Amino acid sequence: MEAPEQEPYPLDVEAVRADFPILQRKVGGDVTVPGEDEGDTKPLVYLDNAATSHTPDQVVDTIADYYRSYNSNVHRGIHHLSQEASVAYENAHDRVAEFIGAEGREEVVFTKNTTEAENLVAYAWGLNELGPEDNVVLTEMEHHASLVTWQQIGKRTGADVRFVRVDEDGRLDMDHARELVDDDTAMANVVHVSNTLGTVNPVRELADLVHDHDGLIFVDGAQSVPHMPVDVADIDADFFAFSGHKMCGPTGIGVLYGKEHLLEEMEPYLYGGEMIRKVTFEDSEWEDLPWKFEAGTPVIAQGIALHAAIDYLEDLGMENVHAHEQLLAEYAYDRLTEREDVDIYGPPGDDRAGLVAFNLDGVHAHDLSSILNDHAVAVRAGDHCTQPLHDKLGVAASARASFYVYNTREEIDKLVEAVDDARQLFA
Repeated sequence: MEAPEQEPYPLDVEAVRADFPILQRKVGGDVTVPGEDEGDTKPLVYLDNAATSHTPDQVVDTIADYYRSYNSNVHRGIHHLSQEASVAYENAHDRVAEFIGAEGREEVVFTKNTTEAENLVAYAWGLNELGPEDNVVLTEMEHHASLVTWQQIGKRTGADVRFVRVDEDGRLDMDHARELVDDDTAMANVVHVSNTLGTVNPVRELADLVHDHDGLIFVDGAQSVPHMPVDVADIDADFFAFSGHKMCGPTGIGVLYGKEHLLEEMEPYLYGGEMIRKVTFEDSEWEDLPWKFEAGTPVIAQGIALHAAIDYLEDLGMENVHAHEQLLAEYAYDRLTEREDVDIYGPPGDDRAGLVAFNLDGVHAHDLSSILNDHAVAVRAGDHCTQPLHDKLGVAASARASFYVYNTREEIDKLVEAVDDARQLFA
């Protein structure tokens, strides 16, 4: 009997893979230095994209061109290189604004990562606005970047921190959300896509609920912006954050989107150069948005490279990126559920983002990840910065395979083969 014909990929995967030389590496066994004899190794199968994605040549070339051609500080020099760098850096803010549907660069603050963006709002807004009479609503599937941040701000301000339940299917209990959100809810923080469950949360519904009670909503988009079309205006998010290194960009840059009137009202999080307009011995005046939140020498090369990463993804088409990952997630879900001793967390394969967290009965996730590494299959093992969620699931850790634009069904087959090998080794 012939195998059923498979649905074609929405992307030209081989052409995409050619943009990422690192995918040609061979790994496994002892750690080797690239370029040296790699010994008994196998072609890399990289399925750890929820942690960080790889960077295409087009983005690497952009970084190199900055350092080779016009490396200079921004907004501080009259000379040609400074002007060139300043224009490129400002254009990067414009490009991000366009990409996520913000009204302009005034609503786009560059940070180091999503975590810093969370902390910026928590400290610059939360410490000034929250008190014992307020509450902050989170969810049980939050990343530590938001959970720990608001937990600690709650301790400092006396604000009550509440958590919307996750049901048995890995989805938010919206009835419970409607019970928790009330007229004292000052802020809700929700992950757009769970980095453990793969759940795509109904963020617009949550935004409407919170706004009906005159609260604000912060959406963690670290696992959504790289993988699907996102429009912050359509979501009606008050704040939104994501990281460059998960979307073909460099490490060291994140983005905080904030509605302009909110950012205008907030005090700076960091003080120093770049973010000031006038300084006397008695007082200081802040620079216009977004610069008042970008103290010191900013992430110049990273911001310019993020611009290039967005260009790369939009050339592929974000609808195609999303469709490709959904195809892979469903395929991985179906292949793994064929094994009765594999437990998968979160919604079904046709109703999740491009990742699958799972466990093999009787094998700790760290041991499983080690066996997969021997097969040159790179996955993440641990609690994925969601310890309370793992406690709720009743497991100490899980293995997570996460997919991106350069992954294939054949790589998922290698993942499943490696899981089968681990079963035999621990039988």
